[in-house]
Amino acid sequence: MLKNKIIIVTGGSGLLGKEMIKDITKRNGIAINADINHETNLDQNKIFFDITNEDSIKEAYKLINEKYNKIDGIVNNAYPRTKDWGKDFEELTKDSWSQNIDLQLNTLFSCVQLIIPYLKKSQGSIVNLGSIYGVVGNDFTIYENTKIGTAAQYSAIKGGVINFSRYLASYYGPKNINVNTVSPGGIFDNQDPVFVQNYEKKVPMKRMGTPKDIAPTVSFLLSNDAEYITGQNIIVDGGWTCI
Repeated sequence: MLKNKIIIVTGGSGLLGKEMIKDITKRNGIAINADINHETNLDQNKIFFDITNEDSIKEAYKLINEKYNKIDGIVNNAYPRTKDWGKDFEELTKDSWSQNIDLQLNTLFSCVQLIIPYLKKSQGSIVNLGSIYGVVGNDFTIYENTKIGTAAQYSAIKGGVINFSRYLASYYGPKNINVNTVSPGGIFDNQDPVFVQNYEKKVPMKRMGTPKDIAPTVSFLLSNDAEYITGQNIIVDGGWTCI
């Protein structure tokens, strides 16, 4: 399915990224963990990757291409954010808004633009991470009686990611580069039990998602089996957005 494909996963040491790395490897792909939290060691398929620094991105792509002589795909999964993430909208500063747009959406522009020359050669694939909150509005009732905040920036960013992916799919379709989005629902990460209970009541499948629910869809979209699928937003949410 992914045999010998060289796939970069940004934020590969994170909650979702680790499972994506495992799933790609299980399907005989070569997953490169591109993360800011480790040094480069391509013998271990790890590379230092700072998505906020174009020189870092360029160097990482160059080193990977030199070792493997190709890059077949990238999963734009990294998720940096400011310390005030989740602050109430009326208390949110414009600087914080702008910083998070820059950290998550503008860095996606750089990661994609700089990898395109490699993907033109391999006729490769891009998978961007969206969210259900890039598709539908927030249900604020699930946060009641918890200290969990919602980030207004998140909806703007993820909505932007989804439609930017459609633009890229249209633009690079003639070059046989596939561009798709995977939009997870809520992922269990030891949140406040009240939040988990509130959330699960509203999901037709009656549970939060796990990284193992998301990774196989990402792997499929990177594979040859998905070579005629582009411009799509695949929602993996246990049915949250169907009601």
